[in-house]
Amino acid sequence: MKKVLLFVNPLKATRLAQEVIRKLEGQGIETSVFAGEKIRSVDAAVSLGGDGTVLFTARTVSQHKVPILPVNLGTLGFIAAIPPDEWRTIFDDFLNGRTVFSRRLMLDARVQRGTETVFQSVCLNDAIISASAVAKMIRLNVHTGNASIGTYRSDGLIAATPTGSTAYSVSAGGPILDPEMEAVIINPICPFTLSSRPLVLPSNDEIVIEVEREQRSGVSLTMDGQTTEQLQPGDRIVIHRAKEDALLACQDSIKSAFYNALRTKLAWK
Repeated sequence: MKKVLLFVNPLKATRLAQEVIRKLEGQGIETSVFAGEKIRSVDAAVSLGGDGTVLFTARTVSQHKVPILPVNLGTLGFIAAIPPDEWRTIFDDFLNGRTVFSRRLMLDARVQRGTETVFQSVCLNDAIISASAVAKMIRLNVHTGNASIGTYRSDGLIAATPTGSTAYSVSAGGPILDPEMEAVIINPICPFTLSSRPLVLPSNDEIVIEVEREQRSGVSLTMDGQTTEQLQPGDRIVIHRAKEDALLACQDSIKSAFYNALRTKLAWK
């Protein structure tokens, strides 16, 4: 272990970040806080914040195939599962090869405009195609492989990973999936007809979503609720499994941490 990169929510984790830096540098590990620079070489990433910080971290380091230690400083972390008072133990376990990791599927989304790819990004939670204005309905044609799923008239469409099944998708009536499943949820947002239901597709399917050419109101693509691209009529959004998964450290068994958070969030007894 030579280099660790910290991703810090400045509103929540400045003091803890200083503690982490002192601890790691005391062990001879080069440690720095990410500030938007191009990442060239890193052995691990530490996320200090809530689930949003983990999402940003996962997208940023996805191509570098490095593990993420997600320390939770939010209210309730579905993804950030390490309590702030346990990060030292988890990091020591990581250095000694005793860490439990959860492998999470990510999605790659590309916007094709004619023959050109005008946008590309990965996400850990979801890719959302929605109307840019409030109370506007949009029409999206959806295909997978050589099969047409149909045309959705709705406020938008969510393509969610199993990790993202407990985020916006579940609020829109989608199913909750085990976070380590290999599947993709296609879930319409407030569909015009009640027969438009969520679908769960294999993770190796390529999903193509086309904005109808007659579409008048604005449409946007949002990745993990953090990165947005404005779309045009006729744009094709091609979604498939990303080349790399996110590797998240846990302080307990993977299923125990997930279902404990789920019971707390949903007030299950």
